[in-house]
Amino acid sequence: MNKYRLISILIGLLTTSTTLFAQDKFILTVSQDGKGDFSTIQQAIDASKAFPDQRVTIYVKNGTYREKVRVPSCNSQLSIIGESVDRTILTFNDYFNRMGKGRNSTFFTGTLTVEANDFVMENITVENFSGPVGQAVALHVEGDRCLFVNCRFLGSQDTLYAAGRFSRQYFFRCYVEGTTDFIFGEATALFEKCEIHCKADSYITAASTPEGKPFGFVFLECKINAASGVSKVFLGRPWRSFAKVAYLNCEMGSFIRPDGWDNWSKTENEQTAQFAEYGNKGDGSKLEGRVGWSKKLSEKQAAAFTKEQIFVSLGWELPMKKIWYKTDIQ
Repeated sequence: MNKYRLISILIGLLTTSTTLFAQDKFILTVSQDGKGDFSTIQQAIDASKAFPDQRVTIYVKNGTYREKVRVPSCNSQLSIIGESVDRTILTFNDYFNRMGKGRNSTFFTGTLTVEANDFVMENITVENFSGPVGQAVALHVEGDRCLFVNCRFLGSQDTLYAAGRFSRQYFFRCYVEGTTDFIFGEATALFEKCEIHCKADSYITAASTPEGKPFGFVFLECKINAASGVSKVFLGRPWRSFAKVAYLNCEMGSFIRPDGWDNWSKTENEQTAQFAEYGNKGDGSKLEGRVGWSKKLSEKQAAAFTKEQIFVSLGWELPMKKIWYKTDIQ
């Protein structure tokens, strides 16, 4: 080939590549009817600009998306907005015994895994439909400064893994269901005005809060309810010794056990775990029968459990007015 011809081709390829990168899209649409930019959620994530200088938004139209989705750390500042929470469904069915990863298989089962910081999700159902077959995660999130608004997380055991030693997560008006330890992990996570649905006589939380963290899992003004026939539910147990969980101004029925909390068969956990309650309502909120090592917060102590103080104390001011919004998909 003539060397001048070769040079011309290389210049053309370089020009094309530069043009493609210059045309980075910050709004993408996923639709199964062929009218969007992509037909799967993962395709849209993979096409999104890495480490963008402005937020990338992926709109997902109604449909059932059977896929396993990962948001890698390079896809920071990403929003995934569903058309409607009941009809925009991300679902998959990996579970512990299917993964073949030995004792750590749980952490590979997530339907949605979020590794990126500054992630936002709204109006989407995330489901692990494996059923009662052991550990099967729906949402696995370890990115920092992650927001979930009006979402549903469906599963059985280990539904929601709030991971990340330094991760901060905020769930607002979300629905979470499960059987055993279905909200677990080491993150600082606030659940505000959420519905927590217990599907079996077991444990709601299994926190593994690192030692020295001011907050672990906080449930603020949530509704804790249960399926028919469920009558013996613990508010939580410590997956690791310094677990922190608090319920404030929540509604909880008689299915909550009078003792409320479990030490995971380790009496030494009673010296380090911090399980607290304040201002809760309903038959399950009575404190008279609670284990002696749990804590009844005073009014002054309870005042510290607000989203501003929980997150600002860790250096995160929620940018709700800038990136948190609802948009109807046309």
